[in-house]
Amino acid sequence: MNKKNKIKVLFLSAWYPNRYDAMAGLFVRKHAEAVSLYCDVTVLYLHGDKNIKDAEIIHQTINPNAREIIVYYPEKRKGILRKFIKFFNYFHANFIGYKEVKKTVGVPDIAHVNVLTRTGLLAYWLKKTKDIPYVITEHWTRYLPSNNTYKGYFRKTLTQLILRDSEAVMPVSNQLKNAMLMHGLKHANYKVINNVVDDFFYDTKSTEPRIISSKKRILHVSCFLEKAKNVKGLLNVVKSISNKREDFELIIIGNGPDYDEILKYTKELKIKPSIVSFIGEKTPEEVAYFFHQSDFFILFSNYETAGVVIAESLASGVPVISTKVGIATDYINEENGFLVDVKDEKEFAEKVSYMLDHLEIYDRDFIKKQGEIFSFDRVGKDIEDVYNNVLLNLSE
Repeated sequence: MNKKNKIKVLFLSAWYPNRYDAMAGLFVRKHAEAVSLYCDVTVLYLHGDKNIKDAEIIHQTINPNAREIIVYYPEKRKGILRKFIKFFNYFHANFIGYKEVKKTVGVPDIAHVNVLTRTGLLAYWLKKTKDIPYVITEHWTRYLPSNNTYKGYFRKTLTQLILRDSEAVMPVSNQLKNAMLMHGLKHANYKVINNVVDDFFYDTKSTEPRIISSKKRILHVSCFLEKAKNVKGLLNVVKSISNKREDFELIIIGNGPDYDEILKYTKELKIKPSIVSFIGEKTPEEVAYFFHQSDFFILFSNYETAGVVIAESLASGVPVISTKVGIATDYINEENGFLVDVKDEKEFAEKVSYMLDHLEIYDRDFIKKQGEIFSFDRVGKDIEDVYNNVLLNLSE
């Protein structure tokens, strides 16, 4: 690497926005954007496509220092050889993609793997054959005891191999780090790196005046995956509180696989429409607006790898009541909210009732200041520091 130039980084990810799902792996793209403030970033993403017969290479630009090379490769729909052909096409796409990377930007200084396991195979090969070091960022809930889908001898053996040969491992929360360690995924250089919060969550306060209301506003944002988010438990809490008082409203943003089931459950609980409003999916900018219009945010999840909504709430200057999941245990304290045990509806109801009566004790400007740790600038610098340390140690 020429020290006068920016570090050339090759991002590799199992999840990433694509032509079939613009929201998939959006947090990885945001990491790439954050890193591009300090480094020259190229994202290589591979996506199986049942609608094509030959590989397609798409070039896209995020900004002058960040570009995307997406390889769509054919994926056989059915047949006894389907898995073998998919496996072959995936690895062929790796080499097509890397060849395109070299042609476009040259050889990278370092590779950055996002979401194990198979994504790490190209990085592992580059290290062994080209002497290009790699680091890993992990987002997956599969390691968490409450999810526990990290199984299979081959998967575990391959994951341990790829992780062991990396130069650093960067889970997005301490809780995820500890879960990985429990599975024997040991490494000498673990460093927790936060997810990124969009700039407009910080800016909303100065651009949108808060609307005065006679009711206190509570916000919840969900992907409506009940196994993880426990929206039914949250609604049980809201129902119990509404039996005693009606000076509040809960706004729920989002959509997902269990959306209709949750709506049905809300009717079964006979929660008044004046208490709970489901407003569907919103753009990130609209979500930021609703954060600013709310008095506090609640999360009653069973598990999270990080919980970006917690970071978004803090960046917006909004206090949080959350179960002890993801980054909540790292950043929620008496100055910005409460922590509650998973599934403890009684304690959660007590904390919600308390906050409804004591909103004046929370300094929104102070909370917003705490949330700056999730900014593009801060997260990008944290990751660049990891790269610099890796490359410096290898050059000594």
